[in-house]
Amino acid sequence: MNKGELVSSIAEKSGLTKDQAESALSATLASIEDALKSDDSVSLVGFGTFSTNHRPAREGRNPRTNETIQIAAKNVVKFKPGKKLSESVN
Repeated sequence: MNKGELVSSIAEKSGLTKDQAESALSATLASIEDALKSDDSVSLVGFGTFSTNHRPAREGRNPRTNETIQIAAKNVVKFKPGKKLSESVN
């Protein structure tokens, strides 16, 4: 499912127009992104939790040349599915 299909599904299930559904989806995603940027986690009970995790800098190897390279530290997004979501998918 791509974003357009998701917007159509939201519009159909909620009774909103496609424009309203797209605005709601965009606002939701922006809010989740803002929370993650400020190191907050976002918990949607039954669905799951979005959080960030810090990966420290480390050494790696270039597989072609076998050279040692430095991999920069970064923050990565994690998602842990909730119980209700996990049960509904299985």
